[in-house]
Amino acid sequence: MSNDKYEEGLNKTAANYAALTPLTFIERAASVYPTMPAISHGAVQRDWAQTYARTRRLASALSARGIGIGDTVAAMLPNIPEMVEAHFGVPMIGAVLNTLNTRLDANTLAFMLNHGEAKAVLVDREFSAVMREAIANVDQPILVIDVDDSEYTGPGERIGELDYEALLASGDPEFEWAPPSDEWNAICLNYTSGTTGRPKGVVYHHRGAYANAVSNILEWDMPKHAVYLWTLPMFHCNGWCFPWTVAARAGVNVCLRKVDAKTIFDLIRRERVTHYCGAPIVQNLLVNAPDEMKTGITHRVHAMVAGAAPPAAMIEGMERLGFELTHVYGLTEVYGPATVCAQQAQWSTLEIGERAALNARQGVRYHLQDAVTVRDPLTMQEVPADGETIGEIMFRGNIMMKGYLKNPAATQEAFRGGWFHTGDLAVANPDGYVRIKDRSKDIIISGGENISSIEIEDVLYRHPAVLAVAVVAKPDLRWGETPCAFVELKAGATVSAAELVAHCKAHLASFKVPRAVEFCELPKTSTGKIQKFELRKRAGSVSAIDV
Repeated sequence: MSNDKYEEGLNKTAANYAALTPLTFIERAASVYPTMPAISHGAVQRDWAQTYARTRRLASALSARGIGIGDTVAAMLPNIPEMVEAHFGVPMIGAVLNTLNTRLDANTLAFMLNHGEAKAVLVDREFSAVMREAIANVDQPILVIDVDDSEYTGPGERIGELDYEALLASGDPEFEWAPPSDEWNAICLNYTSGTTGRPKGVVYHHRGAYANAVSNILEWDMPKHAVYLWTLPMFHCNGWCFPWTVAARAGVNVCLRKVDAKTIFDLIRRERVTHYCGAPIVQNLLVNAPDEMKTGITHRVHAMVAGAAPPAAMIEGMERLGFELTHVYGLTEVYGPATVCAQQAQWSTLEIGERAALNARQGVRYHLQDAVTVRDPLTMQEVPADGETIGEIMFRGNIMMKGYLKNPAATQEAFRGGWFHTGDLAVANPDGYVRIKDRSKDIIISGGENISSIEIEDVLYRHPAVLAVAVVAKPDLRWGETPCAFVELKAGATVSAAELVAHCKAHLASFKVPRAVEFCELPKTSTGKIQKFELRKRAGSVSAIDV
């Protein structure tokens, strides 16, 4: 007897199968909640019907100019309404959105525009100078579209042949766009930071974007009409997929050109912001803001933190602020968050220090991610869940890049053994929660002992004078490497290197105590991550301290 009875005559048809795509979220929001607010950006206030019409105009206008399936459209934009629109209008015609990091230099931007073969680029006036230089070095013809944000009053000029609003005016607000024929089709192109060599182009597909957008909702229990503040750059992992998440909930995009503590608190009060995301440095900015900025917030605010393991002191500070903090972990290749430190009810009875230590872990897999594991990268065997044995965090599942654009060797290496290799070293705890020990390149090997820079940073963050800290390896003739701490102090705070060393001695084994300390403003990426690769270059010249 045949065992294929569940296959015979039971085929995929237009009636029973549709490719998953986050583009359907905006169509539904506009259909079901047409007059609900979608965009808030100073004087610009738009509902979902207006926003959907503008995305269709964008798709129509680009299509009329010969842009279509498989073409790349780049965007050099801050967190403004036009960036939200690009996340829908560009892929509506099968094109691929490449959001550019607004802090990059012209040479790197030119590389990305060439590598991705961009046919068009949206340019905010603030970035006209660097983009003019970058575009001059682009090999292929490229349509430059100027975006003149009404909330921007700084320098800059128009460098393109077409204005964004004029482009939209030429488009059809009733444009009949088609969903992708295959959910595996590319939707976005994101470049890695490129701290060593050229950045790699990470290709996202519609299925993964849909799945991560939904996972965001599930993790946060995100309600209809949530009010989302754009503290996280939309150019970073497509704002972790929140342009699509907010549309799925018919929420409000509260746009923000620049991260500033006073502006953030003002918007939280005025717009009654319910959700926002940011790196630990952004959360610390809010925790350490003057008390007068923090008053008058009477509603619950949900904050999501990622980018580095948040120190316990920062988590404690967020709780004192009254913000409900969710810690997630991930990388560009997995669309941003791929694990979450899912909080357990019994944790609420613990002292705040214990609770913070538990919440600082990277946690368990995101809802629609298939699997997370900690494995020995050489044998590919899973390490014991004992909280001690170090392995590498690896992922597999639907929320995973297609691969690296035009780089099959790097793609093959990243997916070696059927898992995506993160390069992050971690342990698995008995309760199934994973905890990062360090990036493989950030482990300090001193006298043959492995030292976690994160462990030292966590201790330094507990000092009341410390705003931000990064610990890296300093070359040492005797020990091979020793810890070197770069410390940024809170405004008005003073502390000596010797005092910080004494603080570390009280909480760490002697071989883990920093042998060098430098006070400085820490170099950071546009998403608030501390650039340790820059600090490694400087560590050798930092004077050693007697410990």
